[in-house]
Amino acid sequence: MRADGSAPGRPAPDGQDARELLRRCARDVVGVAEGIRAVSERTSTALFAPALTVSARRRPRSGLAARWALLRALTNKQGLGGSAITAPKGMGHVIGAAGEVLGRESLAALVAVTSLRLRIAAVLVDHPEFERDPGMRRLTEAVTADKDLAAVRSLRALFRDQGAQRALSGLAPVMAELLAIRALLDEDPKNDETGWALATGRELSADPLHGVSAAHLAGLDKGEGAAEAVDLTDQERQVIAPEGSFLGFLRNIEMLSTDGRILLQNVRGPDGVVRYVLQAPGMAPGRPRNDSPQDFVGAWRNLFMADSPYTRSILLALADYGIPRGADLALIGHSEGGIAVMNLAQDEEFCRTYRVTHVIAVGSPVDNKKPADPRTWVASITNQHDIVPVLDGRGAGSAFDPHPNWYEVDYTGPAHEFPLCHMLREYIEHLRTVVPEARERVDEALAPYRGPVVRTQAYQLKDRANPPEGYPFLTLPTTSVPTAAGPVDVPVRYYDSSAAHLCFRVDAGAARGLLPDVTWMTPSRLGRGAMAVLSLYEHRCTTIGPYTEIVLSVLVDDLWRPRPYDVALDLLRRADLRRTGRHVLCLAVTSEEARVVGQEIWAQPALRVTADADLTGRQIGVRSPDLGMTVDGRLRRGLRCPEADWILYGRRGESTIRTLVRTHGRLRLHTGAGIRLRLDTAADAPLAGQLRRLGLEGARPRFVLTCPQFMQHRSAGAVLPR
Repeated sequence: MRADGSAPGRPAPDGQDARELLRRCARDVVGVAEGIRAVSERTSTALFAPALTVSARRRPRSGLAARWALLRALTNKQGLGGSAITAPKGMGHVIGAAGEVLGRESLAALVAVTSLRLRIAAVLVDHPEFERDPGMRRLTEAVTADKDLAAVRSLRALFRDQGAQRALSGLAPVMAELLAIRALLDEDPKNDETGWALATGRELSADPLHGVSAAHLAGLDKGEGAAEAVDLTDQERQVIAPEGSFLGFLRNIEMLSTDGRILLQNVRGPDGVVRYVLQAPGMAPGRPRNDSPQDFVGAWRNLFMADSPYTRSILLALADYGIPRGADLALIGHSEGGIAVMNLAQDEEFCRTYRVTHVIAVGSPVDNKKPADPRTWVASITNQHDIVPVLDGRGAGSAFDPHPNWYEVDYTGPAHEFPLCHMLREYIEHLRTVVPEARERVDEALAPYRGPVVRTQAYQLKDRANPPEGYPFLTLPTTSVPTAAGPVDVPVRYYDSSAAHLCFRVDAGAARGLLPDVTWMTPSRLGRGAMAVLSLYEHRCTTIGPYTEIVLSVLVDDLWRPRPYDVALDLLRRADLRRTGRHVLCLAVTSEEARVVGQEIWAQPALRVTADADLTGRQIGVRSPDLGMTVDGRLRRGLRCPEADWILYGRRGESTIRTLVRTHGRLRLHTGAGIRLRLDTAADAPLAGQLRRLGLEGARPRFVLTCPQFMQHRSAGAVLPR
């Protein structure tokens, strides 16, 4: 058993540790890649040097020949590669970018990818289960072969077959290597610096993620931060550790939970000097919160920028607590709390105000950060299956250690499933049983803080008040309705969804045969036919959870006084005043809660199925093996049209249930060319049988309405006496 708690790797034929041998090989190969990249840079600089340009003009025969030779060396596959031009601007940048877009990888990038593959092999020495797992093997092969579609399908299959928790924890040890390979091999030259930094172990730039600019991150900033002193409950005071120790501080953080509080303590050390300890919990699970900086948005900003509402709130708490200038201060945090305290330690002004003696981060991605005071002792403790620490760009097989003087523990714990392996109580248990030497080493470093606690104060951290999410469209009164799946707030709100509505002209008699057996419900006539709508939804964030939805409906006339062409006239009316609507023939959803809501609140014939949907781009695709249905194709350019609100009808007993659906998003109208509906089963299954009766097997829609991103709310069903 190694000091990090992991089992030793398989020995190489010469008796050496196979994992360490592979890591050394990876370091050597990276050195070769950096040498090739340096040659590429020098060659590119020479190619576009002003002196050579002048020489080519004065002596075209020799000057142009020299430039041609340099250009071939840079772009030829037998040379430095098609995308090896590194000139920051001008024609060199254009040629290099063109090489990337055409899929030409530079020799340096390909050699770096070889190093990354060696690092993955080193990880597999200690984790042979990844190599045996077919889903992980397919994903790794697809990424390293630069096959985007295969990689996406493999990832989806991995989540579907194993569940998101196991999939995330399985990916964690090799996540950084897969991201680096993808960045080095993709067609976007802007990703090269990110991929190269991940491959070589160099520190990431200030903008480490392509497409995540500082301005965008600033837009995630939810407030200026605030801190308010709060009292602990009697039960919490009994749990607080009476003396300073590493596990004692971690148990204090676990007691605080993730409700937005931090803890500050005075500890009298063995030498009689009073020192101060800041203890910061991690991110709260679930949706972003406007009342606390400890949520996903705050963690994301903390990861890539040193200034955030969390750090500002901590500074206000420290000022209120009254720590003397120059006092010794230890910073201890878990998850997002570890990132926040490391951001404080990076601040030179903060380190001039207090002497930051220790920074200890547990389960935090902090390896790309450095304290401003070189005297600060830093400890980073991570579980290899915890995916959160991998977000800093370093994986378990990283060839270089950017902080060689720090105390770093990267161990393999018995808890492999995420988020279980990220929870602080698991880390505490592992420090007690799996890696006790790490606990002893940290306690030894914290010796000046091993003494009685003489003062404890908790602070509630807050964001500046922001409008509620979805304001003002989704800011409306709600009512709790009991269901078999528990109470549900209605209207049901959809914060982030995509949709495609496929509209088919069908035989009016066939449509009437699928409607309820009542004389007063008739399909709306469009010439000699009727209109059937197959609605496809990808709901990413809703009040009843994320799910995929497939709905087949038929346009119907006014239930009391049907009029010719009333559908066209209804488009001029407000949605709540419309007389026509769409009667739902079948509702298929991928979550149990959505099925219960559709059946019990909206009275729609709902069933739960498995389905995959991609509706955010021009290429749309929906497949449901349970329904035996596939929709795919590429949309042509569409026209903007007004937002579409709907009236949906369901049936419960002798009554009709009317549901008002309001939508806010950019709706576009497309022709149906290029979109195909296929039925993959001959069975008369729900939905498939109805589509066949309408004559839609293999049909193309007359037109398609799409909305790649929208918000929506659906009211509770109103009972109509019809």
